[in-house]
Amino acid sequence: MIIRQTTLPDAALVEAQPFRDHRGVFARFFCSRELDSVMGERRILNVNFSRTAQKGALRGMHFQRPPHQEMKLVRCIRGAVFDVLVDIRPDSPAFLKWHAETLSPDNMRMLVVPEGFAHGFQALEPDSELLYLTTAFYQPGVEGGLRWDDPRLGITWPLPVTDLSEKDARHPLLEGDSSRLPGAAAQQRGGGAP
Repeated sequence: MIIRQTTLPDAALVEAQPFRDHRGVFARFFCSRELDSVMGERRILNVNFSRTAQKGALRGMHFQRPPHQEMKLVRCIRGAVFDVLVDIRPDSPAFLKWHAETLSPDNMRMLVVPEGFAHGFQALEPDSELLYLTTAFYQPGVEGGLRWDDPRLGITWPLPVTDLSEKDARHPLLEGDSSRLPGAAAQQRGGGAP
């Protein structure tokens, strides 16, 4: 596996090194030893799956609040997606900056989305499927979200949005107020993000 840093601190892009022969392809998608530099002491606790039926459909931008933040390792196993992460750590030099990668089975890339980042994607092909390896259990009631079209973020989506959940459409705009983001309350009290 080849691990490359993205434009955002602590976020990484992992590229598989496939073995190809006349039978097809073999590639390692996860190896805790090879990913030790990004995983540290974390363990994978869940493997989640999503299928997005419509090209142009958008999911996101999602995060979990402390103490239930999670690292996600995101891989597309069918179709293709424009996968986006936003640094929402108030003390980060990249606060509210975004980074995107196209993920597909052909490029075999995996995006490492650390704790303190919002994540979302747009399907570039019909019936796009993702696997998410996560380091925390899902906790109802602690999830949060950013608006996909928030002008303060300025994410440039590659396609017109054809489908969006009601929940994702209702995320409020930041409008200069980042107090609802994880760690913001601690920063305002003089502490850092947990």
